[in-house]
Amino acid sequence: MALSNSKTKILLVEDDASMGFLVKDYLEMTGFAVTLLTQGDAVLPVFLQDAFHLCLLDVMLPQKDGFAVATDIRRHDTDIPIIFLTAKNMKEDRLKGFKLGGDDYVTKPFSIEELHLRIEAVLKRTYAHTTREEEKLIIRFGHSSFDTVNQCLVTATERFDLTYREAKLLKVFCQNKNKLLERDFINQTVWADEGIIVGRSVDVFVSRLRKLLKNDPSVKISNVHSVGYRFEVADTETNTPFSETII
Repeated sequence: MALSNSKTKILLVEDDASMGFLVKDYLEMTGFAVTLLTQGDAVLPVFLQDAFHLCLLDVMLPQKDGFAVATDIRRHDTDIPIIFLTAKNMKEDRLKGFKLGGDDYVTKPFSIEELHLRIEAVLKRTYAHTTREEEKLIIRFGHSSFDTVNQCLVTATERFDLTYREAKLLKVFCQNKNKLLERDFINQTVWADEGIIVGRSVDVFVSRLRKLLKNDPSVKISNVHSVGYRFEVADTETNTPFSETII
């Protein structure tokens, strides 16, 4: 099934402001939704907050380069297409980009029209013959499922409409299941758009999610004292129990 531009979200990371705004404006004129960032170390929290369909990563970024950013992204999503943008045309760099899971490698200076066509080609290869895009909107875990678009949690016995913050927190947990997440990371990811972090807000929302998921025995949210939380999901096919949590 083809993916329409009006539904396609692109994460563009480019430290050259003029180049970034030029690419962003052109792609938005062609119907894409584009989020522009200028520093590599700011990418992961933004990436985890939204359901992007493609990443455009400049290789030469301050703080953290495009290759390191791609490595971060691949830890959380092995399928999303990545196109590298770079002024370097060395064979070693191109090979490194592809080894990291890059789908294309565009050397600067480039034609904006050519970049557009390359994006279309990568999206077509990724989404044309699959329902992956639709499947990614529904996250399934344990005996429950989470509709990320409609912010709806469905357990084996009930259906819940989540608030904006509850949905953001659950999405972060689902994307990092069975991993220890530090409290600061959760705060910065879920409450980043407020500019400030309000006390122990995360504890309140974790408590709410626990209540909603209390009837799903395959899911639990463990509190790791003085560190953060672990969203644990048992293997419902093999009946594998939760791993022991050492605090």
